[in-house]
Amino acid sequence: MPRIPPKTYVRRRKQLMRMAGDDAILVLPAAKETVRSRDTHHPYRQDSDFSYLTGFPEPEAVLVLVPGRAHGEVLLFCRERDPDREGWDGPRFGPEGAVEAFGMDDAYPIGDLDDILPGLLEGRSRVYYHFGRDAEFDLQLIGWVNRVRAMMRMGAQPPHEFLELGHLLDEMRLFKDRDELKLMQRAADITVEAHAAAMRAVRPGMHEYQLQAQLEYTFRMHDAVPAYGSIVGAGANGCVLHYVANAGRINEGDLVLVDAGAEYRGYAADITRTFPANGRFTPAQRALHDLVGQAQAAALAQARPGVPYQAGHDAAVETLTEGLLKLGLLKGSLEKNIAEERYKRFYRHKTGHWIGLDVHDVGEYRIDGESRLLEPGMVFTIEPGLYIAPDDTSVAAKWRGIGIRTEDDVLVTDDGHRVLTDALARSSDEIEAFMADSRRAA
Repeated sequence: MPRIPPKTYVRRRKQLMRMAGDDAILVLPAAKETVRSRDTHHPYRQDSDFSYLTGFPEPEAVLVLVPGRAHGEVLLFCRERDPDREGWDGPRFGPEGAVEAFGMDDAYPIGDLDDILPGLLEGRSRVYYHFGRDAEFDLQLIGWVNRVRAMMRMGAQPPHEFLELGHLLDEMRLFKDRDELKLMQRAADITVEAHAAAMRAVRPGMHEYQLQAQLEYTFRMHDAVPAYGSIVGAGANGCVLHYVANAGRINEGDLVLVDAGAEYRGYAADITRTFPANGRFTPAQRALHDLVGQAQAAALAQARPGVPYQAGHDAAVETLTEGLLKLGLLKGSLEKNIAEERYKRFYRHKTGHWIGLDVHDVGEYRIDGESRLLEPGMVFTIEPGLYIAPDDTSVAAKWRGIGIRTEDDVLVTDDGHRVLTDALARSSDEIEAFMADSRRAA
């Protein structure tokens, strides 16, 4: 199955060091293991930046990049081999294995970090680091710098500038290369299959967690894990944007909103579909579902190089507002409803986000106060929605408690875009046809 080849990590590290300059040093610790309760831990997930630069999967590690250093620019500090612990927790690479497997110039035991890093900091004018992410490591780094400062009378030259590593690394990660896109397409394909399984399985009388089980079973069957907490909201639960209880009963006549994505080899997919539990939309449900589909199509039409990122959201908002006016859910002129943001009563979120190693991936949305222009290699979601509160007595009863969102993952290409998640039924007609075929086959 596809993986990132070692040469890609080497290229990324070289690019980052070129951007930082020869008088800089870059320090990046691995993610910590997180206790779930007493002596049990959450499943370990490597820090996305650390993974992007190394592919190294273990905790208790620190990557140090020292551009221009004659004795090696790329250094890794990691756990030593320990047969006793490996008997409990599984094999480790150790410093020797890390050099061989991950293309490091050199690697040292993590216990040597305190002795070696101050010497690496000496003579470097700038330190790139993610300040504020790990308070304990922040203090350690400050301590190492202070040790160099204490030797200034002896000619030592401590760093005098501290810069946020994200300013360089986030921009690199925003543009996906060919290897990343293979993994993202695989994550998308697995997620499409999982959503299709949920549509086939749903029946009135089930519980939301049973559909969640169908989704996440499919993820694990394909060596993937959930990229985030799966959302399965039936009926009015679909109006809760980050609903995660997934404990409600699915009733006859309910819509079911499923927002779930697989993470494959560290890369995320993110799909939302909204479908009827009994396989048929009511007229009111279909009217709103079709409107959300029209808004997504309007946003998708803006997904091409040279167009401001914000243009997709603006197109979706205009389409949704115009449709809400036609349905009588809003009153007044289109211009006034948009200017006064009256649509936010039914549409409270933005129309998408970057996606990659993180579900809400890194990268600036605005540059110098202006929406940045889309470029090939960017990948983002397009996910308009409508949410009518179940207790909103100002609207007709037929609309109340309907929550709908439709979300796909979109790659900007040289001549337009490609929808990575296009294989999954999307429109009302496609969803009804898919569900009908699935039930006949069953």
